[in-house]
Parts: sequence; C-alpha cells; structure tokens
Amino acid sequence: MAGDGKKKILILGGGFGGIYTAIHLEKHLGREIHRHIEPEITLVNRDNFFLFTPMLHEVAASDVEPTNIVNPVRHLLKKANFVSGEVRKINLDSKTVSVAHGFDGHVHETPYDFLVIALGSVTNFYNTPGLMERALTMKTLGDAFMLRNRLIALLEEADTECAAAQRNALLTVVVAGGGFAGVETMGAVNDFVRESHPYYRNVPKSAVRMVLVHAGKVILPELGPELGEYADAKLRERGVEIFTGVKVTGATNEGVTLSNGMFIPARTIVWTAGVSPDPLVGTLGCRLDHGRIIVNEFLEVPGYPGVFALGDCAMIPNIREGGAQPPTAQHALREGKTCAQNILADLTGGARRPFTFSTLGRLAAIGRRAGVAKILGMKFSGWFAWFLWRTIYLSKLPRFEKKIRVAFDWTLDLLFPKDLVQYQTFRSKSMPGDDEAMEKLGLTGHENRDRAARVEPQPAPTSV
Repeated sequence: MAGDGKKKILILGGGFGGIYTAIHLEKHLGREIHRHIEPEITLVNRDNFFLFTPMLHEVAASDVEPTNIVNPVRHLLKKANFVSGEVRKINLDSKTVSVAHGFDGHVHETPYDFLVIALGSVTNFYNTPGLMERALTMKTLGDAFMLRNRLIALLEEADTECAAAQRNALLTVVVAGGGFAGVETMGAVNDFVRESHPYYRNVPKSAVRMVLVHAGKVILPELGPELGEYADAKLRERGVEIFTGVKVTGATNEGVTLSNGMFIPARTIVWTAGVSPDPLVGTLGCRLDHGRIIVNEFLEVPGYPGVFALGDCAMIPNIREGGAQPPTAQHALREGKTCAQNILADLTGGARRPFTFSTLGRLAAIGRRAGVAKILGMKFSGWFAWFLWRTIYLSKLPRFEKKIRVAFDWTLDLLFPKDLVQYQTFRSKSMPGDDEAMEKLGLTGHENRDRAARVEPQPAPTSV
C-alpha cells in the first residue's frame, strides 16, 4: 500500500523460482530475528496455481489426475499478496511494473523496492514452417490436457469404418526432441496409446506408430551415452522408432518432414526441442546472453540494485565449475531460497550468499515402470530408476495432501486400465426458444450456436 513505509518486494512468476522465493521469504520473516521487518510481498502470476511440471507427461498419459499436480498459490503462501494477472511492462529505471488483470484487462502500475524476475520460458519453434500452427507442446497443464484429448479423439476417429484409409496417419505420433521432456512424453504417450488400443476393436495394432526425433547422436545426452543408449534400446523394444542426427524441418496437415528428406504421415506432432526466455525479458534494457538476463553470483542484475533474476530467464554463473547454471527445476527452487536470503540480507544489513548449488542428479521415466537416473555420479536403470523417479519427485511435490492424492493415483494405475474419458469444454445445448437471443448476438444456426458454446483456446499472451 502506498505511503505505509513498508519495503515492497514484487515477484514476477509463479514457477519454481518465483514461488520458492516467496515461500522462503515468508519462512524467514516468521523467525524471531526477522519479526521486526514487515515488508510487503506480492507475487504476480497469470495462473492462480503452481504447476509441478515434472509430472506433466503423467497427466497426458492419464496416470495422474490433473488437479493433483497443481497447488493453489493461496494455499502455499500465507502472508504474501497474490495477483492473478499478466505482466505487460517492466520499467527498471522508474521501479514500476505494469500488471494487467480482470476480465477487462485493466492495467495497474505497481511500484517496488525489490524485484524478482522469474518469468520462465516460452516455446521456440525456430521459425520451422508449419510447426507453430500444428505442433503441440508440453509446458502447461493445458498442453497436457490437449495432448490427452487429441490422442483419445484420434483413437475414436480411427475406430470408425470411414477412417480405415487414414488409420496409420491418425495413430502416428511424432515427438521432436530427445531431451528429458521429449523422452518422458514419448514413453508416456506410447504406453497410453498401446494400452488403450485393445478397447478400439476396429483398430489393428500395426496402425499405431510412435516416432521420436532427436538432433543429437544419442537421446538424453545429459545422462551420458550409457544411459542414453539404454533408454534408446528400451523404447525401441516397446515399439518406438527413434531417428537421431536429424531435425524436423516442416509440418503440414498431412505429416512431418525431416532433415534427411523423410516424410512421416502423422496427425500429431509434439514439440519439445526448444525454449527461449519470455520475450518481455528482451525489453528490459539490461545485459542479456542468448535472451537470458545476466546476473552476478548473488542473482542480482548488475547496475540495478535490488533487482534479481532466476530460473529459465536468467544466466546464472557457476562459480565452482565455470560456465552457467542449467535451467532446471532443482536449481530454480534453490535459487529461490538464495534470492530470499539475499533480499533479507539487504533489508537487515547482513551479508549476502552466493549461489553455489551443484546438480545432485537427474532422472527420467521412460514408460511402463522403467527409467534411467544418474545421482551423485552413480547410474541406475530399469525398475529401480523408475522407482527412484517416483519417490524423489513425490517428495518434492508441495503439500502433503497432493502427495497422498498422487500416490493414490499411482496405486490405481497399477490396478486398473487407462481412463479414456475425453474432457470437453462445451456448454449444454440451449432450448429452441433461445434462438431469438442468439439472433441478437448474430449467432444463429447450428454452426454459429456451437461456436458460441465452445470455449475456444486463446493465444497465450506474454505472461508469467
């Protein structure tokens, strides 16, 4: 509130970096040593929930209920203010941020004393022809919903007699990107379609085709060639075709073209092969490296005291090993803790702490109770790696309630088949007498009435 004398801490973004900065600020301010400090903390995020992205592919594969991997921000934060809105502009010179919210999108100019920029990243299609219009992504809860619905809709269509000539294309899925997101998505999708296939009697098993495309020599390069080759062999054993050393060069309604000249007839392409920092970062006027904000070892933006950046949109130096810190969730949540400590140090006159975290390990689930992992230099594969994946990520999922719900979902998944319910966002049909009201809106006729009832997805604006 203006004029109350409180220092204003403004956090932009509700991902791992932003939400954990707020959580640790609240935690430290509750201690006796900091109780005399009463800053005003505000977190701005487009969605009113925190999404646990490592489990997105499990939502797409119907292994976990979608609401169980999200936590309402208002349940996670007890003292901080929350604004469900979109950041339109950041003015580092005047120390203000323009935030739009409400149904009419009206804008507020929000001042700050300390600013935390944790805007995350957006999908980068690298101007590949046809990809932006046709490819699905795996970054949001809506993306996981859309992929799941697409797979079910294509299975339903392929089961009809009139689609017999198109079944192979309908049931071909191409995933571009052999990193963690691509491999985990392919493993989950492959399981989902192949386990659901027996319930569609007119669809031959041979019609299902899963293709993973990776530009590198081996998938999962972050885990090293040994585990990458294991994951490659396991996926191939389960019916996945893997093309390495090639890229997707174009997409049409009929299929996907690869850099080796191959054309794959397919109705579904999932793009996980590239991200870029939020475009708003490029308007700030501070130093950037490949679109990411350059910060010092304290996560502060040089030349702008009190402005911090972390997560996918920040280039954070690795002061132990050289280079930059990787933009992973395990780093972002610890960056949030360090950022909170340094803001408190500035408020109390204490000493700042440099960010010195090193990767503990990396894990990937590759479908059907198999995984690969590299933890503290030790390598694991198979069932034990899959068990480690579930155990570790379940422990990181915020709130005990959500842990119980996900564990229950996983138990049901062991006992029962995949859920094939296709979620639709339609209003119920109106009575014929409502046509007069529809006519006043210019929405007469079956086609227009359906258009009015349908909740169409909107283009995602620059958001946090």
